[in-house]
Amino acid sequence: MSFTSQHLLGIEPLRQEAITEILDLANAYVEQNRKSERPDPTLGGLTQINMFFENSTRTQASFELAGKRLGAVVMNMAMQASSIKKGETLIDTALTLNAMHPDLLVVRHPQSGAVDLLAQKVNCAVLNAGDGRHEHPTQALLDALTIMRAKGRLHRLNIAICGDIVHSRVARSNLILLGKMENRVRLVGPATLMPPDVAELGVEVYHDMEEGLRDVDVVMMLRLQKERMDGGFIPSEREYYHRYGLDRAKLGFAKSDAIVMHPGPMNRGVEIDGEIADDINRSVIQEQVEMGVGVRMAAMHLLARNMQNQKGVMA
Repeated sequence: MSFTSQHLLGIEPLRQEAITEILDLANAYVEQNRKSERPDPTLGGLTQINMFFENSTRTQASFELAGKRLGAVVMNMAMQASSIKKGETLIDTALTLNAMHPDLLVVRHPQSGAVDLLAQKVNCAVLNAGDGRHEHPTQALLDALTIMRAKGRLHRLNIAICGDIVHSRVARSNLILLGKMENRVRLVGPATLMPPDVAELGVEVYHDMEEGLRDVDVVMMLRLQKERMDGGFIPSEREYYHRYGLDRAKLGFAKSDAIVMHPGPMNRGVEIDGEIADDINRSVIQEQVEMGVGVRMAAMHLLARNMQNQKGVMA
């Protein structure tokens, strides 16, 4: 047992051994999910509540499917129509939920730190499904599993993360995880989309795609998060695609067997050319979606195990 946490709030607190334990179990679940019959009562009798304060398709559906495949009773709360809209505080919402005695709480929130605050107020396991610009731990884990299965390893790889770094919790979680697993990480994008503390992140920074993608094993593109932009971060989408959108010519600077990733949703013709996104020889974007279910199953399985162990200790 390496992963002993009560919650999964971010990658930062995890040791390399804990990451490996999650990925190994997730890998087993991926194989199990590919079978026609896949009964698994691991979360039987447990209740999972999904609270998404931001819109989501992939992540919410993935968590819901993961919980149901493990036998949990899954409830999706429509936060857009919740008491939060009537003025209820996040803490009051947490206390209300706590009174319902859930076992697993999956939360996505637009404010960094909100999920951590909830975790301090409830008596159940909390999973961070993305909080502001802070972290998105299960996305980084599914990206890591995708890389591991495609490349046969998850260490000593050259990985380029490209695009809107400053607004991306996906980039932050991946930076932390890939660094812990001893990879060489590059950030590629315009200076306006780099975080102000980029010099302290222990990565290489490039503002030119040709130099940034040269001889890399993995090209991870990011969504241009226009909803988080309140100023002139880019001159235009057309100019952005010309300089930083991934097309066949730019991909040619990476290794010939480099894989292409994107967390979705994609803006085709802005961050990535549709031909590249659909290239079954280079793109692993659909594999990322598949890995997401396995990773979330593994995370909830391990948190339920830790919860049961904690109850045993207290008893």
